[in-house]
This record gives sequence, structure tokens and C-alpha cells, in this order.
Amino acid sequence: MAYKISDDCIACGACADQCPVSAISEGDGKYVIDADTCIDCGSCAGVCPVGAPNAD
Repeated sequence: MAYKISDDCIACGACADQCPVSAISEGDGKYVIDADTCIDCGSCAGVCPVGAPNAD
């Protein structure tokens, strides 16, 4: 299952920089993960200061 970014996102961009497949992009007020590209590696969750990325 792909990761999703919750509304807790503070739009810092740390997750996007860590994604090995570039599945994360800036959305409207928060970052979003493309579920079709996400490889469920968890790199984004490990760097997020607020714990916004979660396994769906």
C-alpha cells in the first residue's frame, strides 16, 4: 500500500527530498504522494518532523 500524507503536513519538503522515486510533490497547502509511483519504502515517514506520511 502506498503512503499518504495527512493534514498534519507543514509543507517543509523534507519528504520530497528523500523519496527515491520522486512520488511526492507539493500540493495545495501540503505535499501529496502519487500512489501509483510510491514504492512503500517509508523514507518519507522517517524524515518528516510532524509524522504526516503514513502507510495507508
